[in-house]
Amino acid sequence: MWLHFDSDAVSMSETISAEASAQASGAAKQKREFNKLQKRLRRQVGNAVIDYGMIQEGDKVMVCLSGGKDSYTMLEILRSLQRNAPVSFSLVAVNLDQKQPGFPEHVLPEYLDGIGVDYHILERDTYSVVKEKTPEGKTTCALCSRLRRGSLYGFAEDIGATKVALGHHREDILETLFLNMFFGGTLKSMPPKLLSDDGKNIVIRPLAYCREADIAEFARQMQFPIIPCNLCGSQPNLQRQQVKEMLAEWEARHPGRLESMFKAVTNVAPSQLADRDLFDFEGLEAKQKHLRQTRIEALDLGAELDTD
Repeated sequence: MWLHFDSDAVSMSETISAEASAQASGAAKQKREFNKLQKRLRRQVGNAVIDYGMIQEGDKVMVCLSGGKDSYTMLEILRSLQRNAPVSFSLVAVNLDQKQPGFPEHVLPEYLDGIGVDYHILERDTYSVVKEKTPEGKTTCALCSRLRRGSLYGFAEDIGATKVALGHHREDILETLFLNMFFGGTLKSMPPKLLSDDGKNIVIRPLAYCREADIAEFARQMQFPIIPCNLCGSQPNLQRQQVKEMLAEWEARHPGRLESMFKAVTNVAPSQLADRDLFDFEGLEAKQKHLRQTRIEALDLGAELDTD
């Protein structure tokens, strides 16, 4: 008996098999890339925590959770590090509900309940204050940030938090550096660790070493329920947005420039700048005289030893 093979059916079967194999290969590659990304973020956060002594034994870390990609990522990476850290510390997530119209109040509680994280929702109507106090056409960011920080810092004291964790990343730090240079006439940025002006809170920025692009990709793959900020995110001509675009253009034209710039923030030479409070320029003559005298005494001592 002769068997009849349908060549079209065989061809279709081979095509389906090839597509399935390609999909499986693609999924495996995607998983590997995600694992590499997650490990990189863990390493960078871990290094920042160690380098700046951000978290000590017994700390209660208040993670400020806005609902954006940065704070979600910070919470997730800290949770991951918490499981393997050489010190024991606790985490509590705190969201400040600023009473923005249309804010989805259910999103964060549902997410935090789902992953089993202790949390508080702090309700403060800073939205109305900002809208009332900000002149027409002016940006709301400065006042909004001050009110938000004041509310969160005060609440940290109420719940006994020893550290306040904010989700600022590498680009945030560089943007702030240039904003202060261009518009404030100061050479300062966001330090990875900070004592508040009143001395009551220690603020940490665990994402200080992390690239924004990595955070965005991590948040996308984790499918965090992102909540956009409708108060300031849509404002045109924000100075920070202009600086962000400038840095992005530099990085696109000269890859690695942002990394080099960030290293500069951690490698400051006060004697090569011009701040009289940081370096004793007036005392250089006295220092020179001392060094000369020291050399002369060393030469005299050397001559005496040679004679002996």
